[in-house]
Amino acid sequence: MKRALITGITGQDGSYLAELLLEEGYEVHGIVRRVALENPDHRMWRIRHLLGRVKLHAGSLESYPSMFRIIQDVQPAECYHLAAQSFVSYSFEDEFSTMNTNVNGTHYMLSAVKAAAPKCKFYFAGSSEMFGKVRETPQHELTPFHPRSAYGISKVAGFDLTRNYREAYGMFAVSGILYNHESPRRGFEFVTRKITSHVAKIKAGLASEVRLGNLDAKRDWGHSRDYVRAMWLMLQQEQPDDYVIATGTTHTVREFCERAFDAAGLSYEDHVVVDPRFYRPAEVDILLGDATKAKQKLGWEPSVAFEELVEEMTAADIAQTAQEPIRQPAF
Repeated sequence: MKRALITGITGQDGSYLAELLLEEGYEVHGIVRRVALENPDHRMWRIRHLLGRVKLHAGSLESYPSMFRIIQDVQPAECYHLAAQSFVSYSFEDEFSTMNTNVNGTHYMLSAVKAAAPKCKFYFAGSSEMFGKVRETPQHELTPFHPRSAYGISKVAGFDLTRNYREAYGMFAVSGILYNHESPRRGFEFVTRKITSHVAKIKAGLASEVRLGNLDAKRDWGHSRDYVRAMWLMLQQEQPDDYVIATGTTHTVREFCERAFDAAGLSYEDHVVVDPRFYRPAEVDILLGDATKAKQKLGWEPSVAFEELVEEMTAADIAQTAQEPIRQPAF
C-alpha cells in the first residue's frame, strides 16, 4: 500500500486530495498544527468525515526538527506540500509571516524529504499569483514571473527551491502552477466564498449587502476536486516536471456575483457594494492559464464548468444557512 503525506490536509485542497488518495488505495497521513488536534470541531471541519481513515501528526512548518521527525517516521512514497499562508490580501498586511511560513516551510519540507526519505516524490503547490503583472495572456510554463504580493513572491521562491532540489539533488520534485480553484470547502476569507455565503445570508434575511473590491478583476476559476487530481497525476509520471493547471477560460468577479445571485433568485446589483478598502495595493488584473502541457502529458482536463462551480457553491451555502446561520470556522 502506497503511503502519502499531506501538509495542509485540513484545507480545501488537502481534504479533496485525501479523499482521492483514499479512493486510490493509499495510506494517508497529514500534518496539522497541535491546536487543530485540540479543537477538531472548528479546525478540521473539512476532514471530519475522514478522521477515522487518515493518520494525523502534530507539527509546525516553522520547525525543521518536527518536519524531519514526521517524514522519518512516516516514510512516505509521495509528499504533497499544500500548507501555506494562502490569503493574498493578508500577505499585504503581514509580509513577514507570509514569507517565513511559505518560504522556510517549503525549504524545511524539501530538506527533510531529501535527508529522511530521498526516494519520496514531492509536490509543491505553486500559484498563478506568481505571474502577477502578466507578460502575456494566456500564461504557460515558460511565461516569466512578476509577482505583485508577498504571497506571490513566496510562491516563486518555493517554485525555485523545488526546481533546485530536483536539478541539484536528483529528487522527484514538481510544482503545480494552479490557477484559482474553488469549492463549497473554500475559506470564507476568499472572495468567491465571501460572495456565496453572503448570497445565502441575504436570501435568508440575515444580511442586506456584501462589500467587495475590484469587480472587474478577471480570474481563471476551476473546481478544487479537479485540481487535486492534477496534483496526483504529476506524481505518477516517470519524469518530474512542472505544469500549469487551469481551465483556459476567464471570468470577472462581477460575473461570479451575477451567477451566484441569479442562482438564489436575486439581483447582484441590489446587494453588492464596491468598497475601496478591499482593493489590493498592487492589483493583478487578469490571470488566464494555458494547460496544454497538462492535457498532453498528464491527460488532464477540468470537468466542472464555471457556471456549475458557482451554482454548487451557492446551493451549498444556501442549504447550510437553512439549517443554521453560517458561522465562519476558525482555521
